[in-house]
Amino acid sequence: MPRLLAAAVTCVLSAALAVGAALGIVALLGVTPDQPNVPLVTFPTSSDPGPTATPAVKR
Repeated sequence: MPRLLAAAVTCVLSAALAVGAALGIVALLGVTPDQPNVPLVTFPTSSDPGPTATPAVKR
């Protein structure tokens, strides 16, 4: 009987430890800041003509 009780207590404690670890990992992932959603490359639209080209000067 003491072995069965020890096995049951060990099982319950290990399950509680696993749940605690899972909740800790989820909490740590929730703490990380959101990354900005800024595009690295932008293309001109019809309202934005973009940079103007200047003619090359020949020497």
